[in-house]
Amino acid sequence: MQTGTLRTEEQSCCPDCGSTRVKKNGHIHNGKQNHRCKECGRQFVLESTQKRITAGEKEKIRKLLAERIALRGICRVMDVSLKWLLGFMVSVYEKLPEDLNFRETEETDEIVIYALASEVDEMWSFVGNKKNKQWIWIAMDVKTRQIIAFYVGDRSRDSAQELWQLIPAVYRQKATFYTDKWEAYEGVIPKKQHQAVDKQSGKTNHIERFNCTMRQRVSRLVRKALSFSKKLTNHIAAIKYFICCYNLEKQLSF
Repeated sequence: MQTGTLRTEEQSCCPDCGSTRVKKNGHIHNGKQNHRCKECGRQFVLESTQKRITAGEKEKIRKLLAERIALRGICRVMDVSLKWLLGFMVSVYEKLPEDLNFRETEETDEIVIYALASEVDEMWSFVGNKKNKQWIWIAMDVKTRQIIAFYVGDRSRDSAQELWQLIPAVYRQKATFYTDKWEAYEGVIPKKQHQAVDKQSGKTNHIERFNCTMRQRVSRLVRKALSFSKKLTNHIAAIKYFICCYNLEKQLSF
């Protein structure tokens, strides 16, 4: 019995660290012998027919999740199952930072805030069906063009208030806010900090350009698409993931 165990340890090596110090560790669901590495703790099956996704492949999938590619398209390109991708996607979303990877600069005197409320075809989206409309409220720093806060909800003043509470305190206290003339902002943003402007003023150009970028790169936001979200949590998480990636890209440019 001991001889057989030693032979197994000598012939086996951990797929992660390459150590030959392995031991038998029960059986998996199909009856195959399971092994465990004594060095790193990795569990594995010898000559497994199950595809193992490498760290490099996972990194590529993370990048693909931030592009306008359907989940099944990622599955075809990366040769992974939809079940695995959904699980991986959820694990990535759960680790997203609450600050959206936003980094303040020394000067933060001005901010642009804009809700796509008056233009339904600009950032209108839905979850499950088109009757379940979801509006994306976004706050952007003028100087760095980073997104400092976002909220997904309806067009009401309550949603404007939710966004306001998500904006960092230093902005709520000192920043000037430029918005369109949607009435929901009244009573939420302090009057002395609020400037409601027309689109022709150019004061909301940057945030409108970002909305277009979102449309082009987040498949769930395409007006006519088969890639719409089935769950609100996934819808919000996908938007949050893109914003976190976008903020990191902006930080590299300044």
